[in-house]
Amino acid sequence: MKKMIPAVVVLGALLAAGAPAQARDTKLMMPIAAAMEANNAKARLGDTVQFYFGTQKTPRILNKITQDQTSQKTNSFGKTAETSCNWVFLSAMLSLQKRAAELGANAVVNIVSNYQNVENSSETEFECHDGAIMSGVALKGDFVKIAP
Repeated sequence: MKKMIPAVVVLGALLAAGAPAQARDTKLMMPIAAAMEANNAKARLGDTVQFYFGTQKTPRILNKITQDQTSQKTNSFGKTAETSCNWVFLSAMLSLQKRAAELGANAVVNIVSNYQNVENSSETEFECHDGAIMSGVALKGDFVKIAP
């Protein structure tokens, strides 16, 4: 009987190791306006590149340069979903801004959430996936030159 207990323990450990881990991945729709007010986002993004979400009306587009995307993650451990989502949103926006500068674009238009390549278009919200350890935001947009 005593030799059987270790075998049961080993079998239980093997079964537990083979079971898929269930990580939390909560899809949240967060307000863009609130994210732009957090973390000094407006000042950090400046005004050299303009951003237009979803189907927002834009100034006349002079030249479409390319389409590109960014996917950013941040540590969410011990933070509220709002805090970590706003932070990673800013990281994604800074990434779009950097890419626009590299391309000579002065605007990014048609910005959509693109988490795991699933588009979600909104003029007022962005999609954030919040987990126990990480939060993520993925954005895609068209890099363009707009009329002044």
